Amino acid sequence: MTDMKMSAFFTHTQKEAPKDETAQNAIFLARAGYIDKLAAGVYSYLPLGLRVLKKIENIIREEMNALGAEELLLPAFHPKENWETTGRWRTMDDLYKVTDAGGREFALGPTHEEIIVPLAKKFISSYKDLPKALYQIQDKFRMELRAKSGLLRGREFIMKDLYSFHTDDEKEFDGYYARVKEAYKNIFRRAGIGEKTYLTYASGGSFSKYSHEFQVLADAGEDTIYLCEKCGVAVNEEIIAEQSACPECGAAKETLRKERAIEVGNIFSLKTKFTEPFGLFYKDKEGAEKLVHMGCYGIGLGRLMGAIVELGADGKGLVWPKEVAPFDTHLLAVGNSAAVNTEAESVYAELSAAGRETLFDDRDTSAGIKFADAELLGVPRIIVVSEKTIAAETVEVKDRKSGEVKMVPRKDLLVS
Repeated sequence: MTDMKMSAFFTHTQKEAPKDETAQNAIFLARAGYIDKLAAGVYSYLPLGLRVLKKIENIIREEMNALGAEELLLPAFHPKENWETTGRWRTMDDLYKVTDAGGREFALGPTHEEIIVPLAKKFISSYKDLPKALYQIQDKFRMELRAKSGLLRGREFIMKDLYSFHTDDEKEFDGYYARVKEAYKNIFRRAGIGEKTYLTYASGGSFSKYSHEFQVLADAGEDTIYLCEKCGVAVNEEIIAEQSACPECGAAKETLRKERAIEVGNIFSLKTKFTEPFGLFYKDKEGAEKLVHMGCYGIGLGRLMGAIVELGADGKGLVWPKEVAPFDTHLLAVGNSAAVNTEAESVYAELSAAGRETLFDDRDTSAGIKFADAELLGVPRIIVVSEKTIAAETVEVKDRKSGEVKMVPRKDLLVS
């Protein structure tokens, strides 16, 4: 978005909630013009929403790159044969299947193990090629029969998936797995929800005793977790019956607190589940052939965006954490006189020249509408230029989250 003046916006705000939405994240994001619903579980990201999504994407990309992972982009259109190799063409009941005019069958990718492993086989053959980590940020498709909760449960969604490849050295894999845990904590902290996000023990299936989820405490959550206040981890409801105590610190099961939560990320040890059917081997130092071991690590970008809204929104609208906000500052010209408009244009130019991402409400509309829309849009800092501020040689600066208002000398605008 090159023009950041609201008078030129493609979208506009809505007073009423969409009739077919019940989730807070969908209601506020639609009313504020961040998203638009095409069908159940399918949303368009409008210019404002795309700015937030790109901020989230950049945080994730920085943390993945810091792990030494390489980014690629895999097809979303998958040949049936790849999914038959793992047996999941028959067993995965939420797989969208497509047949072309020639009778060839494909899947719309809900995940990418069936694609990344045969690709890795072309380049991994020796222990010297390992470990290796590859990630992508890609559209996914799942035949979700209960598409609801706005961005929290969709049929088409954007996900970051990281795949790591290792020798059979469990110590090396465990070390990398621990590093990904920390990277995920960094992502959620930077996204403004770190204090409400908990590492959660979940079933590891046939691969390991546990896998891990990252769950955000929220009333809108569809998951139930049991939180250990002693050590700050949680246990998913699906495995709580098997537990006699907190798996991290040993606190009695009865002391764990039941909470509703939104899953925003997960990490798994896959061991050789996918490398075996595709025959992905490496030769060790002695020349013996061994199966490559894998890990898989996912974050849903739209789901994370929805979770941020569920945690942060108030009765007036959205409240974005600074690092994911579409803009740093929302500038309001209140009064629409020639003097106000001239001064507001000057402030806008000064902020823009200083690299402050600024949304400028230059519309010819009432002060009430501008203030209401500023609250709804949720930009962290609101600056008001009016006849009153011009006379006092100040600007009014409001913190969207706290509601604190202060008058800042005009000359100190850039240091406020």
